[in-house]
Amino acid sequence: MVEDPVPDTVSPYFVTGVAHPDPAETQTKRLNTAAVANPAVVAPDRRGDAVDGLLLYTARSTPDATTFLRELEKVREQGWATDLGGHETSDIRNRRCLYCNAPDRGGSMSTEALAALARLAEERVDHRFKGLPPDADGLTVGELAAQRRNLFTGGFTTPVLALSAERLEHNLALMETYATRHGLAFAPHGKTSMAPQLFRRQTDRGAWGITLAVPHQVWVARAYGVQRVFLANELVDPAALRRISAGLDADDDFRLVCYVDSVRGVELMDAALRGARRPLDVVVELAAGDGARTGVRTEREGAAVADAVAAVPTLRLVGVAGYEGEVPGADPERVHAWLRRLTGLAAAFDRAGRFAGAEEIVVSAGGSAWFDAVADVFAGIPELSLPVLKLLRSGAYVSHDDGHYGRLTPFNRVPEEGALEPAFRLWTQVVSRPSPDQAFVNAGKRDAAYDLDLPLAQVIRRDGTERPATGVSVTALSDQHAWLRTDAGADVEVGDWIGLGLSHPCTSFDKWPLIPLAEADGTVVDYIRTFF
Repeated sequence: MVEDPVPDTVSPYFVTGVAHPDPAETQTKRLNTAAVANPAVVAPDRRGDAVDGLLLYTARSTPDATTFLRELEKVREQGWATDLGGHETSDIRNRRCLYCNAPDRGGSMSTEALAALARLAEERVDHRFKGLPPDADGLTVGELAAQRRNLFTGGFTTPVLALSAERLEHNLALMETYATRHGLAFAPHGKTSMAPQLFRRQTDRGAWGITLAVPHQVWVARAYGVQRVFLANELVDPAALRRISAGLDADDDFRLVCYVDSVRGVELMDAALRGARRPLDVVVELAAGDGARTGVRTEREGAAVADAVAAVPTLRLVGVAGYEGEVPGADPERVHAWLRRLTGLAAAFDRAGRFAGAEEIVVSAGGSAWFDAVADVFAGIPELSLPVLKLLRSGAYVSHDDGHYGRLTPFNRVPEEGALEPAFRLWTQVVSRPSPDQAFVNAGKRDAAYDLDLPLAQVIRRDGTERPATGVSVTALSDQHAWLRTDAGADVEVGDWIGLGLSHPCTSFDKWPLIPLAEADGTVVDYIRTFF
């Protein structure tokens, strides 16, 4: 085969947007149609290159979404499947190669969803995106990613939030392993990141689907191919219900399950859904206790809601759910007791025949603070009349944090199961040093989460050297400044970059519409798009 004259740095592929390290570091993954056990697609290079008869889908194959779709149609004509998911790097001609054989756990993606993911790389870098190099203005996100710029020397401006590529991958793999080990289905809460690229990586990692909280989040997930949604909230808005119902009627592979906790809510849902072809699946939400958030307070109230659901044709009762993080005075004993109430409610409903018409019984709980308790109690669910979908919904794990969840994570109680790693760092610059005990950096409430904890000063960079931020602490945030207290002897100068650790992933992601994904040496390999 003729040597490829194309430079090593090429455009990243457009499906997941996840660029890779030096291709020489990995082995080529060779595929043929007989060997692919899971749905896969391997699309040809536009110049018709092949190796040992295997067509390679490369970064250069699809320079835009339109070309991508044309090549996808060629693949379909060959009779191959079309679920694009996982990825490998190839040393063939020293450039990236995508092979896709992710298990169909989250549902196959439509052509439209694949095109939507592809178009993320076609967005133009402009004023909407903070912290990016000024000279990148006008490039596409894919073109900028292909340059593999360094976060510290590549022209990025402060403040800039970076997500660690290695730590993100570690966290994704750890929770996949945890859920599998404990026999749990996993629907990570998408409200944390609202990032379709991360949704796809989560479903590629075996997630059953994505948990969401409000209708807008459902629209985002559906636009990017999520086929299974667990809506962990009550939904009584008629316009939103009708749109969801239309989606269910149009796509038999789409499944959405949502909460219900009142007879009045059932009445409103039924009125909005009349005439629907498919009933909407619902679970009765059990409140975590008196004074807690939503949900029925007693088992008797739950039975009344279940009866109301059974009386209408537009809804189908498929299970029970709740959120143990709202248990008053939560401790292991109280949380376990509430989870036993939840599983007991499922068993009682089953004995009463309340799940008639369901294919499985959904029992769902699990935030980011007590998923070990969920695993313990769900392991003891007795045999019921139908298969049980034990659905965990933790979301903050994807980036973890340096504060609230670092303290609360169940892995602190079960260290033998592993440890999540904080993946965010907010890079700021010292812009003022007005006194020996005070400094100011150029990031504030518009840039950093502050609802649970203030950011933590972690490292200082000066002249290419990084060291611990000894003697430096954040004491307050203004809109665009962080107030730093500097102890005697703290070596801080105007112009230094200071890396801050953050607390609360949800309110970190939502301040940044495009987040550089950086390797440990600062090489930016991709950009994560969020939609809040």
